[in-house]
Amino acid sequence: MNKPAAPKKRPKAVRSPADPVVVEEVNPDLEAMLSQLGGPRAAHQEVAALAPTVELPPRCGTIAIVGRPNVGKSTLLNALIGQKVSITSRKAQTTRHRITGIRTVAATQFVFVDTPGFQTRHANALNRSLNRTVLGAVSDVDLIIFMVEANRFGPDDAKVLAQLPTDIPAILLANKLDLIHRRGDIAPWLASMQERHPFAEYVPMSAKTARDVTRMFSICEKYLPEQPWIYAGDEMTDKSERFLAAEIIREKIFRLTGDELPYTSTVVIDKFEEDGNLRRIAATIVVERDGHKGMVIGEGGEKLKRIGTEARHELEHLINGKVFLELWVKVKSGWADSEARVRSFGYE
Repeated sequence: MNKPAAPKKRPKAVRSPADPVVVEEVNPDLEAMLSQLGGPRAAHQEVAALAPTVELPPRCGTIAIVGRPNVGKSTLLNALIGQKVSITSRKAQTTRHRITGIRTVAATQFVFVDTPGFQTRHANALNRSLNRTVLGAVSDVDLIIFMVEANRFGPDDAKVLAQLPTDIPAILLANKLDLIHRRGDIAPWLASMQERHPFAEYVPMSAKTARDVTRMFSICEKYLPEQPWIYAGDEMTDKSERFLAAEIIREKIFRLTGDELPYTSTVVIDKFEEDGNLRRIAATIVVERDGHKGMVIGEGGEKLKRIGTEARHELEHLINGKVFLELWVKVKSGWADSEARVRSFGYE
């Protein structure tokens, strides 16, 4: 992520016992498991609670979350920020842009960057764009979270790992630990991961467990430089409402059409007008074939109506206001194979 010019220096913050990321209870089973790895790179020791009157210099840094598709990157980002800033669905390629999520805790500002899943199977223009986004994100950050499923490392994971630079510290985050019934079985797997990359730390966890998510702040904090914050303390993302509107509509399309609709569909915002607490939005859903158009519209227009209703409700919750949303569906055959059209739809 290209870092903007440093803002005015902010006063030192005071960390208090009320800060949600300071005090964290250690899972004894996880502690014992990770201790078997030995060495300083096992992330099993929690940061002790700091004295409430200790003044700390401001820290700020960028942290890229990378991994193969559908490993849980966007779920983790939303959990870390405490609000939905990146859309999710079971369909691969749900995340197509570099999504920035910002969380400021006491003196430290964490700038997390969610990335698309690295594409290894289809070499069309859209996938090449997504891979450029991933490679661009990991080249200019302070820390990388490499996310895999606990006790699993396949060819797709290996291809992503091969893209990581060796001069930026990387944490191995083994997600979905809650699905591992015998936790002791994961220790040999973690040991084998030591041979694949010089990871700075190893963190088995579940992105759906609040305590595990909280623990990530104390793990990541020490890798961030002492410097002024980039964003205001209450900001959660650098994306505009217009951008988020397109993403939320696309999420509803993926969730409501399931596996029926191929991933090659996108959303273009044609109009976004603000009038106080009212947003007037007109959007076009772009698909590649006439058959796909029917899937989105549904019988009697019911599917499209439901997509619009669910998107509108979520947008109204996001802006705390009213939304008037109009949707159209258009066919643009072969758009995902055209570099020019991919760029025209806002992809890198």
